[in-house]
Amino acid sequence: MKSRTPPRQRPKRKKASNRAAHRNRPSAAEAGLDLEALCRLPSLLFPKLSWRRDRFAYYWDGTGRIELYVRSIDRDDPRQLSHGEVPRSLRWRPIWDRSDRSLVFIRDIGGDERYDLFRIDRGSGAVHQLTDRPADSYPTEFSPDNRWILLQSNMVGKGGRAQSNLWRVPADGGTPEQITDYESPVSIFGFGTATWSPDGRQIAYSANETADPRNQDVYLCNADGTNARRVFRGGAGSHDSVAGWHPDGRRLALSSDVSGRYQSGVLDLGREAVQWFGDGRRDESPVEFSPDGRSLLTVVLDGVRVAPRMYSVASRRGQNVETEGGVVLDQEFAPDGRTVLAWYQSPVRRGEFARLRAGHPPETLLPAEYGSVDRSAFVNPRTVRYKSFDGRRVEALLYSPRSPRPRSLPALVEVHGGPTGQFARFFDETTQYIVSRGFVVLQPNIRGSTGYGIEFQDLNRHDWGGGDLQDVVAGARFLASLPFVNPKRLGIWGGSFGGFMTYLATVKVPDLWHAACAWVGVTDLELLYQESREHYQYFLREQMGDPEKNRRLWQDRSAINFAERLRAKLLMVHGINDPRCPIDQARRYRDRLLALGRREGSDFEYVELGEEGHGSADIEQKLRSARVVTGFFEKALGAPRAPT
Repeated sequence: MKSRTPPRQRPKRKKASNRAAHRNRPSAAEAGLDLEALCRLPSLLFPKLSWRRDRFAYYWDGTGRIELYVRSIDRDDPRQLSHGEVPRSLRWRPIWDRSDRSLVFIRDIGGDERYDLFRIDRGSGAVHQLTDRPADSYPTEFSPDNRWILLQSNMVGKGGRAQSNLWRVPADGGTPEQITDYESPVSIFGFGTATWSPDGRQIAYSANETADPRNQDVYLCNADGTNARRVFRGGAGSHDSVAGWHPDGRRLALSSDVSGRYQSGVLDLGREAVQWFGDGRRDESPVEFSPDGRSLLTVVLDGVRVAPRMYSVASRRGQNVETEGGVVLDQEFAPDGRTVLAWYQSPVRRGEFARLRAGHPPETLLPAEYGSVDRSAFVNPRTVRYKSFDGRRVEALLYSPRSPRPRSLPALVEVHGGPTGQFARFFDETTQYIVSRGFVVLQPNIRGSTGYGIEFQDLNRHDWGGGDLQDVVAGARFLASLPFVNPKRLGIWGGSFGGFMTYLATVKVPDLWHAACAWVGVTDLELLYQESREHYQYFLREQMGDPEKNRRLWQDRSAINFAERLRAKLLMVHGINDPRCPIDQARRYRDRLLALGRREGSDFEYVELGEEGHGSADIEQKLRSARVVTGFFEKALGAPRAPT
């Protein structure tokens, strides 16, 4: 596949002057983006402030490989710490020891998410392996006395269970000690954390001891795991989690969805009372208290908007932090407790480390690089809303080329992962490239998405591939109604849960789609459950009910049982080490298609990605995947020319 779109062929004519030739040459925005140049731009990943908040650690791939760096907040003095020791695929931030002299990171093999912990010295760069028990282990922080590292891990513990529980590991390595022993996972799936009290005597976390898998309450235990007790429950079945301790050690920042929205609160442990923050009209979760304890930082999930907000702890008055239409991922208080340091980006601005504050534009501290890529080629999507089958309005981001020709363009519906995820105004290099090639892309936040309240988020519980699929179908029909979209050139694609929906859409509504790409997707829910680790099995039960009691539902929402209905050209892309959606999900589906007489290479395409798991941030792996996906859609839907 050529990396640039050639200019439109014109009838032969007399040779023009140099000035006229220059005038007729397509601009960068018209000629499209160079995929390799775009994917090879260095990326900033997982910035993390030191305890003194005077410097930050971050991953960066300016050398062509992801490495760990440290830089001062107020000086441009980046220093590379690692030299090949960190993983190619990242899923977790590094953590600082309390003296800020070293950091701990995790590393797996080939993206299999079986991690061991490694400690790297900030002065010498020396790396020391701390554990030798590969597991789904995610370190949260060092104890205040710097003797222990707290982590969430599914190491085999008491009773032979491999459930995700809390463990602590000696700071210099040694035998891990189990802290909690619950049958349900502790503080996982992005909801809350586990954290030491300022005096190091207690640990706050979230867990569930009820029969309802959706329920999650806030707990405290002693540092060695004894005296575990529940300290907050919003209500039966509510999802409550802890974010952090107040510096006074007597209060906790927590989140609860008992009101129907995620809301931030401060729990006074002595009075057993909660003060709630915000107006309750949008999903909002706490991040941390300021160093002096006077302010509370939260993150607002409001549809496609993700933005920080600060509150006075005393008055509970809040103020928005300016993002100029962008969004934040990781954010923390600056040392002054009045500004925010964040990983900031927008659809037309690559991720960078910036200082944010109320009433002021973002101040870039570590800028993104663009190399030879012209930023004017990036498309700023429109926020649209369309009506689904039951009258609900679905919010989506609509990317379309500039000056599209009537009824000419192919269009794709992209489905996000999760399902409890969302499309927001992030920078999306693959989408930007696809659009630069002349495609229209719709990113809908279908039912099940976060950022629209709990009722909407729970609409697809026990109904994957039901109402949410109809939201996808309605999105395709919305695209087909646009004057510049060719309704005979519709495609669908997505990764993880988006891959599940892609597979299912092509067999449940087979005549709607002309091409589809399922990336690390799911075709057989029963097989997925059998091959999943315990905490993923728990999540599947929470989302789709008991696999035995709800067997008919699980079978009905598995594309492999309806493979004979497939009509669209299909591309399957899967990593061989994927632990979340194992490779058998793709291999079994390929075998089923072959048994039905479908021909690989013409009816469908199949790509296995070696030494890769559930996606990757590595430049070479990212570029390879993008080439496969975009090349497939250009071939299957007809390669459009860049708009002029």
